[in-house]
Amino acid sequence: MQTLTLNNGVQMPALGLGVFQTPPDETREAVTAALDLGYRHIDTAAAYGNEREVGRAIRDSQVPREDIFVETKIWISDFGYEETLHGFDKSAAKLGVDQIDLLILHQALPSEFEKTLAAYRALEKLLADGKVRAIGVSNFMVDHLTALLDATSVVPAVNQLEIHPYFQQRGVLDFDDKHHILNQAWSPIGGITFYPGYGEHRKSVLKDPAVTAIAETHGKSPAQVLLRWGLQQGRSVIPKSTKRARIAENLDVFDFELADGELTALDALETGRRGGPEPENVTLADYGRAIPEA
Repeated sequence: MQTLTLNNGVQMPALGLGVFQTPPDETREAVTAALDLGYRHIDTAAAYGNEREVGRAIRDSQVPREDIFVETKIWISDFGYEETLHGFDKSAAKLGVDQIDLLILHQALPSEFEKTLAAYRALEKLLADGKVRAIGVSNFMVDHLTALLDATSVVPAVNQLEIHPYFQQRGVLDFDDKHHILNQAWSPIGGITFYPGYGEHRKSVLKDPAVTAIAETHGKSPAQVLLRWGLQQGRSVIPKSTKRARIAENLDVFDFELADGELTALDALETGRRGGPEPENVTLADYGRAIPEA
């Protein structure tokens, strides 16, 4: 497993298992399979409703806790200084851990950015107290990051973003690189592009001729090619799956390398079409929901 060094020196496995939209009853089995196959990085979130099952799978595995990198997220409903400190307590209790390896803010809250800043200051407190090893953000655009850096002390270790060949967010990636913020890709194989919510532009990047041609050249699957594309550009990737065979396939990406021309061909697939919510449209009125107590 390749590792990446965060801006505070913490080592993080470059590839992890994501559990977004994984039902609780399937999460435990998926995480168990991942750990058994060699994954050492699990990404979850308070809003996913499956932190408890992630924790159970970790405890039941034969892998020592210190060898597993656990990442989770604070939802916007728990933004605010005291609220976010309590959000950590809820997540840690559900996960069954005393320390979380990476804790990030799940979204910016542009219409109430003071709550976002207060939440991040709570993350800084948790970091200073040793309750988390690293802190970061998710779905933050350049203006959100600029405002955050101006008002806080700790540069985020990670910015988790929608990144796949059809939507690359190069402006945000460049800003993050300049400030030593690691880019972490959610939907790294473009799963979001064939969800019903993608609308009239629904088209699987996995079936793009440029991707399938490269996959055939290397004797790899399209998903493996897309994961390799992200890894070779220095990103963390967190593909999701509940199928053991697919979870194993997604890990098998460290034995080949894409040529410069192949990377360029994948870069050229940019459509500028976002699959997830527009960050500026995220409000408590539209997206807020209570996160249950542990």
